[in-house]
Amino acid sequence: MRNLADRPEDVPAVFAERFNSGDAAALAQVYEEAAVLVPQPGAAVTGPELHVANGRLQGLGVPISVRPRHVYRSGGLALLIVDWVIDGVGRDGEEAVHVEGTATDVARRGPDGRWRYVIDNPFGTLTPGEEPSRPGVPGS
Repeated sequence: MRNLADRPEDVPAVFAERFNSGDAAALAQVYEEAAVLVPQPGAAVTGPELHVANGRLQGLGVPISVRPRHVYRSGGLALLIVDWVIDGVGRDGEEAVHVEGTATDVARRGPDGRWRYVIDNPFGTLTPGEEPSRPGVPGS
């Protein structure tokens, strides 16, 4: 498994590798201790709830792929705009899973020189109650 990111543009790839490994402890290292995750538009969580929310998705056993679109850096802070897709069949071998979005994330360089998420907002600009689009579904 790769080390934590030395550059902000590498944070999404480190996240994806650790997410796909199924190792919740390794995934947790990609976040600062007081980080915020927005698992649904308008619903931010932190602390143990952040790891529970990630665990629900990670537990499906479906891989995530990421494609950074933009990275804007100012000193030890970075804004990351990242397209992502979770697509495949769940661990049960029956349930098809497809979720995608464009994340608006903030990462910070720590005292160790590694970059970690401070804010992980996977659905970016969606408003509370707005559903992510699903390709091929009318009206989405």
